[in-house]
Amino acid sequence: MIVVLAGPTGSGKTSLAVDLARRVGGEIVNADSQQLYRHLDVGTAKPTETERDSVPHHLLDLAEPGEGMDAARFVALADQAIEAIAARGRLPLVVGGTGLYLRALLHGVVEAPGRDPALRSRLTAEAEARGRPALHARLALVDPEAAARIRPNDLVRVVRALEIAAGGQTQTALHAAHAFRPQRHRALFLALDPPRQALCSRIEARVEAMFAAGLLEEARWLLDRFGGSPPPRLPIGYAEAVEVVRGNLALGEAIRSVQAKHRQYARRQVIWLRREAGVEWLAPPVDRDALARRVTAWRVAP
Repeated sequence: MIVVLAGPTGSGKTSLAVDLARRVGGEIVNADSQQLYRHLDVGTAKPTETERDSVPHHLLDLAEPGEGMDAARFVALADQAIEAIAARGRLPLVVGGTGLYLRALLHGVVEAPGRDPALRSRLTAEAEARGRPALHARLALVDPEAAARIRPNDLVRVVRALEIAAGGQTQTALHAAHAFRPQRHRALFLALDPPRQALCSRIEARVEAMFAAGLLEEARWLLDRFGGSPPPRLPIGYAEAVEVVRGNLALGEAIRSVQAKHRQYARRQVIWLRREAGVEWLAPPVDRDALARRVTAWRVAP
């Protein structure tokens, strides 16, 4: 038995989840793939120390930047946390906006074709020769929905989607079929649905606050930790912050770029959630007393 609280980045999930957990006797299980990484706190909008002290949090700070993390590993760790929370008589609240992780937790890890090292080598070489956007454009021809979800510079995910498509079935089709498997947990699936303009304003303000509150210091740490060459696939915003620290990018330009990327990411998250079955959409401002009563009633229902 779990409550899932999802929604796009910047929609207010953390604050609502902490308040709800206090009211219903819950503990929070993180389902944000970016918050799994240690040391990257400001740029991933991790819960504050006060929030983490007020309610137990699980699955934060599990891996070093650059270390691999996938849905299968997440599900195994999340299942362990959920079982332990339930054993204490408390309610697991799974909170985050990483749709793939939520779907894998609820329906199991997708059964996709295996890896093809030779094809991967050819695709990687093509990206090096023609540029990553060219490879992303190729993906858009065979699986446009996957291309809309994946950033053009995310070479690992672009290659994986093309690898799956080469096997005769698109990643999008696999995920669509996967979403209708029976649920692994009895779940109340809630998602925040703020008005688009309000969400964009929140995102823009939050990105400005991140740069003011320590994102550049975290970028400096990355440069020191990795000898001037931070790992690829860092959370949104760190590449721009690193370039500001190096003196290659103006602060204002970096902020605008990161704001745009967060807005695009929020759109992808909403698109993903719209495809999920059984989601109850919450329009902010949320009546927190009413929500706590709703969760309590669901928890005791047969």
